[in-house]
Amino acid sequence: MPDPRVAKMAQVLVQYSLDLQPGEEFVLNTSPLAQELNLEIYREAILAGAHVLVVQELPGNREVFYKHATDAQLEYISPVDKLVVEQFTATLRVMAPYNTRELSGIDPARLARRQKAGAELSRKFMERAGRGEAKWSITLFPTQASAQEADMSLSEYQDFVYSACMLDQPDPVASWTEKAEFQAGLVDWLAGKEQAVLKGSNIDLTLSFRERPFVASQGKENFPDGEILTSPEEDSVNGWVRFSFPGIFQGREIEDIELWFEDGRVVKEKASKGEDLLTELLNIDEGARRLGEWGIGTNYGIQRFTKNMLFDEKMGGTIHLAVGRGFPQTLSENQSAIHWDMLCDMSDSEITVDGELFYKDGQFVVRDLASVG
Repeated sequence: MPDPRVAKMAQVLVQYSLDLQPGEEFVLNTSPLAQELNLEIYREAILAGAHVLVVQELPGNREVFYKHATDAQLEYISPVDKLVVEQFTATLRVMAPYNTRELSGIDPARLARRQKAGAELSRKFMERAGRGEAKWSITLFPTQASAQEADMSLSEYQDFVYSACMLDQPDPVASWTEKAEFQAGLVDWLAGKEQAVLKGSNIDLTLSFRERPFVASQGKENFPDGEILTSPEEDSVNGWVRFSFPGIFQGREIEDIELWFEDGRVVKEKASKGEDLLTELLNIDEGARRLGEWGIGTNYGIQRFTKNMLFDEKMGGTIHLAVGRGFPQTLSENQSAIHWDMLCDMSDSEITVDGELFYKDGQFVVRDLASVG
């Protein structure tokens, strides 16, 4: 029997997250493993009047590509990809992995080369999105591989995913609207502020965000969602952070990551596992050693680490820092081939903003915003 939550998910993605309109050119990037959801999304997009292009990867094709591609193939950018980035008005990526570790044996330099090749196209896409010319969203369809990665059975993981997306609520859009109102209060409080100090067992960091607006994420670009974020001033970050959760890059784990910043730049990095990949990523380009994002998780319905940043970075009680490319909507000036998020537990830490306590031990404590919706 079809899972009714899948049909509901498709409706929310098309009608709320992307708000597809008649005549829009829409690309669905997905996998055949997500067929049940793909068909529902396709149906909803057609009913919305969109022109739909479906692009499906072959399970296992990425491993074949990275193992056997020449340098020229690693650096090649398809004219079809260029057309989509430059012309289409809406994009949805549905992740549905069949093996989360398929790239574990790939040389980090090959991953970095491919990432660098796509940097210009990524920049163009983010600029279009920042100008409101392109809408995008990323979601996940639960598979056995993702469930295993999260140490859950498939049925457990399905419940986790659909609950995180608030699809178990009578009106998911109303629930996301309520979340948006709470986050708007946080963003309003932060408006006009300039400097944050983050201190705790895993962090001792200062950064400035003067004239850099915070953005509230509420189920549009990511589904599920639940974070507020900004891009720090590029030369303002100083101090140290240890990421208490593994960093995941294309299925490869990097454990016990520590970064030291001076005047905005990572001057030293360390990891107990995967340090070679960490250094390779930070050396992709100059922008990769600076922060493109500081985000704070606001989704207290997500309570366990699943090794998927679509969910993990939204966890209430955590922050995440992304090295590399920043966001146009946060007025970031940092350009890079990568945007890579890493997660830090803040359960015994505090954040002060312009000298006023904003966040303590994983909870917001300012004014009447301490009660999380």
